[in-house]
Amino acid sequence: MISDFFRSRWLGEVPIDRLFWRDLMLVGTAINIASSAAALILLGLKMPLGLVLAVHFAPVGYSIFLALAVWRTADKAGGAKASLFMLGSALWLIATFVV
Repeated sequence: MISDFFRSRWLGEVPIDRLFWRDLMLVGTAINIASSAAALILLGLKMPLGLVLAVHFAPVGYSIFLALAVWRTADKAGGAKASLFMLGSALWLIATFVV
């Protein structure tokens, strides 16, 4: 179920490697790229700017959730690798807002 997906990540029940590499870097990036591409297509079709912006910013909440889930899970794990995942997720989150 969807609620299990979010709960397991929020509670740190998913291995940090999977959470960072698959969920954040692969899936999260794909969702952000798809959203941006859809927004550009809508812009090219001269759709209302409000709709274009809504589509472009739709994954923001999910992106913030993933970054925070990585931080929470990495904080529980501790160590240098966890610190790198925290830094990577912060940089990824900044990049998703800039691009």
